[in-house]
Amino acid sequence: MKTSSNSRKPALVDPVYEKFKDLDFTNAKPVSQVPHLQALQTSAGLKSRITMRVDSDVLAVFRARASAAGANYQTMMNDALKQFAQGITMAEMLDKSVRETIGACLTQNLAPTARRKQASA
Repeated sequence: MKTSSNSRKPALVDPVYEKFKDLDFTNAKPVSQVPHLQALQTSAGLKSRITMRVDSDVLAVFRARASAAGANYQTMMNDALKQFAQGITMAEMLDKSVRETIGACLTQNLAPTARRKQASA
């Protein structure tokens, strides 16, 4: 049997969609307006949807950093807020990072020196 280049692959079937596709949700309330659903969402540990205003320059920095890292700027903002909530400052993060990097470099550089001293003794 010959297939033309215009033939389509069969569409994937989503069983959840098929189950609810005929229901009318136009008058459905958002989760935030149904206390029981909001409590379930909170207890499940899911993220909460919020709307907030951010300075344009701050948003531009997060978008640029996320783009350079191939990441999502909203995730980066969430991580920054989480670190702030935990009391971690940028200076502390930088200090920890520098100490770990220097420690790793020193360990790598001292190992060959120690071997050379043992070999000459």
